[in-house]
Amino acid sequence: QVQLVESGGGLVQPGGSLRLSCAAEGIIFSINTMGWYRQAPGKQRELVATITRGGTTTYADSVKGRFTISRDNARNTVYLQMNSLKPVDTAVYYCNAGVVTLTAVGDYWGQGTQVTVSS
Repeated sequence: QVQLVESGGGLVQPGGSLRLSCAAEGIIFSINTMGWYRQAPGKQRELVATITRGGTTTYADSVKGRFTISRDNARNTVYLQMNSLKPVDTAVYYCNAGVVTLTAVGDYWGQGTQVTVSS
């Protein structure tokens, strides 16, 4: 009954910017840590960034200084602002969240959104 809906992916030139959004929908009591992962063709899924409910963040070394993760707890939404994009950032980006319902705490994934950085 809970789903994560992603948006904001697309095609952008190197050096450009993109903002991804992921909204948790359903009957939700609260959301714990949220994060973004990405998977490029032929590569394993890797962690991009995480943010706790209190706002503590972590980033992969490859995106530090370029990406910023944030969240709006009132809207059950997590964002990923991506600046200075490089071709190596090309991947399918997935959001993840620990969602607390009246039934249990579950780990949920978004459907994925394609980010392509190319000239």
